[in-house]
Amino acid sequence: MKIWQKLRKDKTLWRPYFIREKVIRAIREFFYKEGFHEVETPLLVSSVIPESYHEVFTTTLLDRNQKTYRMFLATSPEASLKKLIAAGIGNCFEITKSFRNGESASASHNPEFTILEWYRMDVGYEAIMRDLENLFLFIRQKLRPRKPRHLFYQGKKVDLSPPWERISMAEALKKYAGISFDAFTRKEAVSVNEMFPVDMLIPIAKKKGYSPDNQNTWEELFNQIFLNEVEPHLGVGHPTILYGYPAPLAALSRISTQDPRFAERFELYSEGLELADCYSELTDHAEQKKRFQRECEEIEKQKKTPVIPDMEYLQALETGLPRCSGIAVGVDRLCMLFANVASIQDILLFPHALT
Repeated sequence: MKIWQKLRKDKTLWRPYFIREKVIRAIREFFYKEGFHEVETPLLVSSVIPESYHEVFTTTLLDRNQKTYRMFLATSPEASLKKLIAAGIGNCFEITKSFRNGESASASHNPEFTILEWYRMDVGYEAIMRDLENLFLFIRQKLRPRKPRHLFYQGKKVDLSPPWERISMAEALKKYAGISFDAFTRKEAVSVNEMFPVDMLIPIAKKKGYSPDNQNTWEELFNQIFLNEVEPHLGVGHPTILYGYPAPLAALSRISTQDPRFAERFELYSEGLELADCYSELTDHAEQKKRFQRECEEIEKQKKTPVIPDMEYLQALETGLPRCSGIAVGVDRLCMLFANVASIQDILLFPHALT
């Protein structure tokens, strides 16, 4: 039975969808109050930021003469938003749809999803941490004015009182996986590959009972340890900000000036939900071009769908991207938390069920 058919039979099932409506309204009110510009960017694009950790949707555009053009559904609005920032828009946000293929077999994934992105000028990612805390409290206050600092999710109390737990990746690995970051990295090395040699991580993975082989990348082995031994402990009872990601996972974030093994990137977790991903934005177009090349090579290696890199994005960086930090928040997962539902299928009116 489809969602609309269930809703027609049982009016009480509308509750989570109406909470979703209020959450999205509160998000807009929060950013208007903060003086941000709201923008709209395209969903259908001719080029993308190469990301080997995502699979894309492709389609074909026909012009009036039936000439064909290869197109993509945007995996996020990031590139378009940063072009507007390079143009001088200043603080801005967007609530939009994004698309990622191969992400439908999970209680927290849907191939078409709603994403919130915002960017603050002239700040590091610590400012975005405070934005998150304030946004969550603002939403909660709009939903439950008498209990604005906590909520219940799947029978567990979640304390939203700031400051939230902040733990570095190095601290989390030591605390939950029992390994030192120094044990499998080389701080004094010059290149990322030399800093993060896979042969230093293989014996650690083997000792822990994993079965690495010569085909595994450093990132694959690291993620095995992180996802199994660290991630389950994050966001229990309160939101957790995990910061200081390894440089190979920098994506579009700046590398730390204090230790080149770490990137100025954080993610937000709460009760098993990965809710947000934030960067102090990389503004060096030459470095970004190198990362584009590495990601394209990795996409080819993993036999994923080839992409057309967004060279206009590199041009925007070269023109001059001001110092800023930005974040992407999964709106569907955020609504799951505030509506107290366990599956993303229960917060979407038209989920993409493949069965």
